[in-house]
Amino acid sequence: MSDDAEGGRIFFSNIRRSLELEDEIRLVSVGIDIGSSTSHLVFSRLVLERLDNRYVVSERTIVHESEVLLTPYVEAGVHDVAIDAAALGNFIDGQYDKARIDRALIDTGALILTGVAVRRHNARAIGELFAEHAGKFVSVSAGDGLEATLAAFGSGAAARSIRESARVMNVDIGGGTSKIAVCVAGDVADITAVDVGARIVCFDALGRVQRVEESGRRFAAEAGLVLEVGQKPDAQGLGRMVACMADRLFEVIRSTSLDAGTAELVRLAPLRNERKPDVVTFSGGVSEYVYGREKQAFGDLGPALAVAILERVRTWGPRIEAPDEGIRATVVGASQYTVQVSGSTIFVAPMSALPLRNLPVITPDLPLDDEVLDAGQIAAAVRSALRRLDLHEGEQAVALCYCWRGSATFARLDACCRGVIGGLSSLLDRGLPLVLVGDNDIGGLIGIHCREETRLRNAVVSIDGIVLKEFDFIDIGEMLETSGAVPVVIKSLVFPGSAALGRTA
Repeated sequence: MSDDAEGGRIFFSNIRRSLELEDEIRLVSVGIDIGSSTSHLVFSRLVLERLDNRYVVSERTIVHESEVLLTPYVEAGVHDVAIDAAALGNFIDGQYDKARIDRALIDTGALILTGVAVRRHNARAIGELFAEHAGKFVSVSAGDGLEATLAAFGSGAAARSIRESARVMNVDIGGGTSKIAVCVAGDVADITAVDVGARIVCFDALGRVQRVEESGRRFAAEAGLVLEVGQKPDAQGLGRMVACMADRLFEVIRSTSLDAGTAELVRLAPLRNERKPDVVTFSGGVSEYVYGREKQAFGDLGPALAVAILERVRTWGPRIEAPDEGIRATVVGASQYTVQVSGSTIFVAPMSALPLRNLPVITPDLPLDDEVLDAGQIAAAVRSALRRLDLHEGEQAVALCYCWRGSATFARLDACCRGVIGGLSSLLDRGLPLVLVGDNDIGGLIGIHCREETRLRNAVVSIDGIVLKEFDFIDIGEMLETSGAVPVVIKSLVFPGSAALGRTA
């Protein structure tokens, strides 16, 4: 979206269309998933229809799905490898050619780095492959928590939990890690991740070890197996290693308390496992073997790991169902634009804080019902929301969305503002702006209080009249001189197979 305004109207970049005059907008979108094991693209055409003062996706048509590329690596020192940016760039260029889409015609999209790929030292360089799309892309480095949640929605597990009124567990087994999410009534109720994946050891065409991740060495030691690069490992030893991997993963899936060795592999808090799920689905690359959709081996442990974990889950008892998406579950299909305008009851200081681009949205469950608010509880809720979306390291600004309830007395405003500021301290301490988005006409009061009463030195942007949800990213444009309002572009992640608002089947 451009910052230019003509006659008070806001225009999309490239196409120069007035949002006030058009009831339908068509966009070309690309989603790019770069994972530790595989990388792939999806090109889509989106149709957006006007709904009151905003636009929602009414139709999504897949134009081209790329083949799945084994993420290329190059040696980067002793016991270290890096993503091969040149090879990856050539693959992506080729997919644009096959889709017959000019890069200049891309209106929007999303780049997601997942799994072990995020932790490679040149992950930032990979993101820079798409620098020319900077204003059009939502770029996401998915940590374990966010990737588990993406897989839950992309696989259809969240939607299934509504459709079947069931407790659905999705197990996403990738190349470097496995992510587990439990879905209840359409929400992700519990998540974790564990260092078990198909490509923690890779082999060449002759079966010799080509690459070993740290977790691969750990499991090999547990199985009494020696893994040396360039050497062909003992087949029985590999079988023991895969059994150890499946046992550890299965323990994480079902147990309420973990063995010390298993606990060392868990990357998030373990699952509560309050009760057994009704349904289990699998996604990620290994799921293609679980459901018999792939027969070819790709020089890793995928086929054997699929057999081992499937045997264990079958004996456990929950019904095993196929997901809506398997290997593509975490790929972001496109970015959905919705456009809203925040009213005049807003607060921005200083004005130079705007515009802001691609802010991830958090929607903490703030305890705002009581007449006396507890700033400590509010701060804890904010920190929990940051951790859930892997935003707690404070590396980027976020937009905190809240629903104000009750009276706006000084005491209630003060507790709320101090709680929010406390919860966002990891971000604010780095000098990032405080960005607050409310659903009613209280943005001005909240913003002034944060600035004047708490003496917050950070830039403050407090807007209202906007409805957001998790997985949204927003742009906030410069203030419109004629109205004192700001344009807000909302870019929501659209998952393949999900029932997104306004989307037709």
